[in-house]
Amino acid sequence: MNIILLTACIGMITGFFILFSLSLSEFTDGVFKSFLNGPKSLKEEINETTDRKKVGFFKREIKEVQEILKITGRASRFPMLCMLSLALFTVGTSVAIMMGNFFLVPVLAVGMMLLPFWYVRLTQTHFKKDIAAELETALSIITTSYLRNEDILTAVEENINYLNPPVLSVFKGFVYRIKMINPDINTGLQSIRKQIDNAVFREWCDALIACQQDRSLKSTLTPIVSKLSDMRVVNGELENLVFEPRKEFITMQMLVLCNIPLLYFLNKDWYHTLMHTIPGQIVLAVCFIIMFVSMAFVIKLTQPVEYRR
Repeated sequence: MNIILLTACIGMITGFFILFSLSLSEFTDGVFKSFLNGPKSLKEEINETTDRKKVGFFKREIKEVQEILKITGRASRFPMLCMLSLALFTVGTSVAIMMGNFFLVPVLAVGMMLLPFWYVRLTQTHFKKDIAAELETALSIITTSYLRNEDILTAVEENINYLNPPVLSVFKGFVYRIKMINPDINTGLQSIRKQIDNAVFREWCDALIACQQDRSLKSTLTPIVSKLSDMRVVNGELENLVFEPRKEFITMQMLVLCNIPLLYFLNKDWYHTLMHTIPGQIVLAVCFIIMFVSMAFVIKLTQPVEYRR
């Protein structure tokens, strides 16, 4: 009966989309824009700006993912991500309804809706590691050249062929800016400082700006670059430390999911109690809540270590 009602509901929703000539992308954009940019009072805006009131969990997650996509050059994929999130929200709701467990409906709907955003957070980890590795090479060779000739433009030009994206585009833009738009070195360094979200890179740019006034400060550049090597070593050790706990977490998640169909073959009475009685359905909903919450904490706690001044 639940499957019939669910099919009828899907058909009705599809009919509304056709009747009002709505596309799925327009509907998704409207839902997420109203959620992110809803009307707020002046007091609420002041409290959020001054950090007196914390931003809600869902709004914070979505805004962080938007920032990650912007930094990694994938901002155009955000509408597709929203559509996927809304589709998984529908799938989670449908699965819970077909199971006849209405306690599980909000849990599966919200949990599956957040999965695409958590995946983006995981890809951010690999992107930041690649950026740090490329920065370590780029800043090292550029710093060596700068210590020799004391001209940052010449140092960048000498090593531009040894750089790789996305660091390459940043330093190419710096060279073109100095040669063709504005010859002010300090302004150019201030410009590239904002283009890479890395604390060591920003400190290196600040030190270079200081070196334009006092060349004796160039001795501070090498210790700054060495911080990237230190962070790589620390992150490598951290990766080895969290590998086993992460593997155990994934194993436990799989065991919890596999125990549900396995229970049907081991003891059908226990399976019936779990799936078709109110206490059993509540227990199942609590298990999924714990799974999703623990997944969020694992993603948060296994992020790479970053240098902060």
